[in-house]
Amino acid sequence: QLQASGGGLVQAGGSLRLSCAASGRTFSRYAMGWFRQAPGKEREFVAVINWSGDSTSYADSVKGRFTISRVNAKVTVYLQMNSLKPEDTAVYYCAAGLTPNYYSTSSGSFGSWGQGTLVTVSS
Repeated sequence: QLQASGGGLVQAGGSLRLSCAASGRTFSRYAMGWFRQAPGKEREFVAVINWSGDSTSYADSVKGRFTISRVNAKVTVYLQMNSLKPEDTAVYYCAAGLTPNYYSTSSGSFGSWGQGTLVTVSS
């Protein structure tokens, strides 16, 4: 139901834009988020956007470099990643909230997950 794309190999300092397309049900009233998991590490929160798109939160490690946005008409969420660093290397997952109109940075508040897209940043 959630299909993430846009990952790839990029040099440090470069940019990528991830997309997450939803299908099968409407997510327009749900918060959407991005999480990532680096090799050998736990999955961590990256960014979240509320259902209307007017409220966002970011992990401190990406604040000022990443931007989350959504287009409800297209049922798509984006993660623009600039000034990428090798430590941003991870599989990135998009997720949809469990509860309509509820907004949280906790992975437990998300119920639908995409398959992940790999981002590799070379130094």
